[in-house]
Amino acid sequence: MSARLRERGVEVDADRGDLVLLCVPDRAIAGVADGIEPGPWVAHTSGGTPLAALATHARRFSLHPLQTFTHDRGPEQLDGAWAAVAGETDEAIATGTWLADTLGLRPFVLDDSRRALYHAGAAIASNYLVTLRRAAGELLDASGVPAEALEPLMRRVIENGFQLTGPIERGDWETVERHRTAIAETAPDLLPAYDTLAALTARDIVSHGAPA
Repeated sequence: MSARLRERGVEVDADRGDLVLLCVPDRAIAGVADGIEPGPWVAHTSGGTPLAALATHARRFSLHPLQTFTHDRGPEQLDGAWAAVAGETDEAIATGTWLADTLGLRPFVLDDSRRALYHAGAAIASNYLVTLRRAAGELLDASGVPAEALEPLMRRVIENGFQLTGPIERGDWETVERHRTAIAETAPDLLPAYDTLAALTARDIVSHGAPA
C-alpha cells in the first residue's frame, strides 16, 4: 500500500500524517490504535475486525482489499481488486472511498454489523481454495498424477465464469459413489469434506438450476 501511494504522489510518513493506516495483525489493531494520539483519520485494513477496535478515535473507518497478497509481487496486486469500506459517517465513507480509488481498488460500502458474514465469504473463496487445492493434490499424488496438473484446471474454472461441470451437474451419482469409495480407501479423513462439498453442489443446482 505504501508503494502504491507513493506511485500516486501521496506523501507517506511513518511519524506524521492526516491519515494513519494500520496494516497490522487483527489482534494488534485495538492496542496500536489506543497508542495513537486522536486527531488524524485512523483506519485499519482488516476484513474481520469491527470498527469498535478503533473506539478511541472519532475519525475512523476501515478499508479491506478483497485480495490475497504475496511478498513476491508489488503494488500491481491491488489493481482491479474490490475493497470493502466501512464507516459511521458520510465523511468516513468518502475518505475510505478516496483511499480505495487512490490505491487502484474498486470500493463498495460494507455494513459493519455484517462484517463477519462478509469475511466468512472471503475466507471461503480464498483461504479454503488453498485447502481444496492441497486436498485435491493429495488425491492426485496418491493416483500417481502430478498435483500441479490441477492448476490450469482451477484457473480455467475461474476464466469460464464458474460454470459447473462434472458428475453432480450431470446427475451421475454412480461416479460420485466411486469417488467416495476410492477416497475412503486412500484418504478417509477427506471423505467428510467431499460429502459436504457434494451436498453443497447439489443444493446449488437445485437453487439455481443446471445449465441448459
